Amino acid sequence: MLRRMTSYFLVGAAGYYAYQNRYRLMNGVLGNTWVRQRFVGSLMGIPGLRNKMMQSVFSGPQDIR
Repeated sequence: MLRRMTSYFLVGAAGYYAYQNRYRLMNGVLGNTWVRQRFVGSLMGIPGLRNKMMQSVFSGPQDIR
């Protein structure tokens, strides 16, 4: 019982730390070229997301209100 509670506490503490430093962690992970290429490649494999990104990149200027 104590071992399970300790593991829950450690997982919770790690999650809290990761949440508090989420941008620093993402910059560290995506700073690696190989990881960034794989990440973007996997995102571009999702048809709906790819179409939305391409539409926003290659469309003309939009009136933002």
